[in-house]
Amino acid sequence: MSDLAVLPDAAPATVAPAVRFDSKGPEHCIARRDDGVYADPEVLGTTLAAAVDGILRSNHYLEGLDYPVLIKALYGHGPELPRDAAGRVVVRIAADIVPFTPQRQALYRSVRIADGQAEYYFEPVFERDEEGNERPTRLDADEFVADMWVKGIRFGAEVDAIRSHIASGAAGRYVVARRLEPLPGLDARVEEVTNELHRSDAPRQLANGKLDLMSFQNRFPQVAAGTRLLRKVPRTSGSPGFDLNGIPIAPEVGRDLDLSTYAADGTAVDLAPEGEFLVARRDGFLSVDPKSSRIAITDKIVSRDGVSARTTGNLHLAGDYEEFGEVQEQRIIEAESITVHGDVYGHLVARGGAILLRRNLVGGSARNLNGGVRVLGVASQATIQATRGEVRLDRAENCVISGARIRIETAINCEIIGDEVEVAHAEGSAIAGRRVAIGRAAPWKQGEMLVWLLRPDCARVDAAMAQVRERMDQFVQLAAQRRSAMEALTGQPEMRKYLLIAPRLRKGELVLTAEQEPQFRRLAASVAPALKELGRLSQEARTLDGERQSGMALLKRFEVQRFERVGAAGVAIGMLAGEVQVLALPYEPDFGCVWDMTARDVKLRLRDTKGAEVLHAGCEGAWSWDTSTAQAQAAS
Repeated sequence: MSDLAVLPDAAPATVAPAVRFDSKGPEHCIARRDDGVYADPEVLGTTLAAAVDGILRSNHYLEGLDYPVLIKALYGHGPELPRDAAGRVVVRIAADIVPFTPQRQALYRSVRIADGQAEYYFEPVFERDEEGNERPTRLDADEFVADMWVKGIRFGAEVDAIRSHIASGAAGRYVVARRLEPLPGLDARVEEVTNELHRSDAPRQLANGKLDLMSFQNRFPQVAAGTRLLRKVPRTSGSPGFDLNGIPIAPEVGRDLDLSTYAADGTAVDLAPEGEFLVARRDGFLSVDPKSSRIAITDKIVSRDGVSARTTGNLHLAGDYEEFGEVQEQRIIEAESITVHGDVYGHLVARGGAILLRRNLVGGSARNLNGGVRVLGVASQATIQATRGEVRLDRAENCVISGARIRIETAINCEIIGDEVEVAHAEGSAIAGRRVAIGRAAPWKQGEMLVWLLRPDCARVDAAMAQVRERMDQFVQLAAQRRSAMEALTGQPEMRKYLLIAPRLRKGELVLTAEQEPQFRRLAASVAPALKELGRLSQEARTLDGERQSGMALLKRFEVQRFERVGAAGVAIGMLAGEVQVLALPYEPDFGCVWDMTARDVKLRLRDTKGAEVLHAGCEGAWSWDTSTAQAQAAS
């Protein structure tokens, strides 16, 4: 097809796949191809509008018009433009550009515009043939759009409705275009981004979907540092509307808000790529001022109601907890650190702070994963664990106690295991430790008094050291064999003669005459195999020496490891007031903390004396033993 400027009224001729319009006019951004009319995606908007206007005002129209694509390309309104397989935007606005003859233009009446919409009166239409006779015809939707464009209606045409009215042939006035009203912007607001802002006494839902009737959903709202509490939903500018002439109508912008008005102690505003958030600056518990709606984060929870199924249920907290009432009904408290001023008949779990009980622990447990446990009252029928911390008790009865360091004034019928254990008075207990100090030890009723020395098992290290020594001896023997073979080679007359002459020749200390050079070459050729063998033996000897040096370094590391395993272990009992046994309890340090066991395992291990090595058994006096004394005695 030819350029628009020379388009004939007849059918267009075949053209190349793409022809642009005259670059001097506004149509240079539109290309006609065999498969349609395309707009340059780089020059949409007003430039394209001018180009389309130039086409439609030159007695042409867009046949097979894709009106939604045209409106999106002109005004940015509507669905996204399609893309090709390579992801490039494709703006196909019509199938072709064809003439819009004056005879056809005369068929279209004017439209009536009122209240932001255009109305058109549809009725039967007639056109004259070549002989001047009238014959019925139909309007065309694409022509209709072009006619409205020329009349100033460039937006909002209801193309589907126009086609429907034309197809029906019924007379009547119908709306053919509507103004798009602007969508006002939304006011800025805040929304919660965590479910932990409100107290809930509903049963807690577990990860598997079941309900834990022993715990409330969220009795004390708590958050971790960095938790996002509120998010500011920014105000929106709204969406512009468009009048029928294509002029945009500006929307009303929403009102803004300041998120910092919600911040209090422990919270702050954080600007992130995802938006503006009110975040917790530290671990703690939420406190919301009902008057100002300001949100603060406090360090710990202080409760005076006690812990029971009625008041709190089981508690799983992220911060510290202080309770002035009692912990009843085997309720569970999990927190960073726990302080209880009343009696405890439940289970306490601290994650690293401290557990302090100012009264008694009865029939429950206190476990600190990375800290200590202190009971100022009596611990009875309880389990106390501080794997990496210290346990301090005034009086313990029928308890299972484990910890890195243990200090107890009185222990009656208890099982105790730790690294360092000090008990002022022990009766009928089984006490194990790497360093154990007992002021007075005695049996209790039918319970025997057992003291266990935790002794590291060094069998694996000793076996490894023996293997290293054996291997080093092999290296020494092999190196000696290589050097013996080297001495035998260098002792041969010709080899000895060559080794005497060759170094002096290389240093320039000796110069051969013309008669001597052939003789030396023959000598070198005769000893060449022996020289090669000598080099091989020398290299092997050096390699064996290196292996022996590596073995010596490895042996030193094993010796250090063994010394660290054994450490300074010992048992000291100030007074034996009845039958007391001291036994050895081997353990493997590589398998982890030996005292980190369940209460049941501690009982089984410390009460089973079958096959155990007895270090001492007595009824009176004092007894002590330590590794330094034992090593000194062994050396003497």
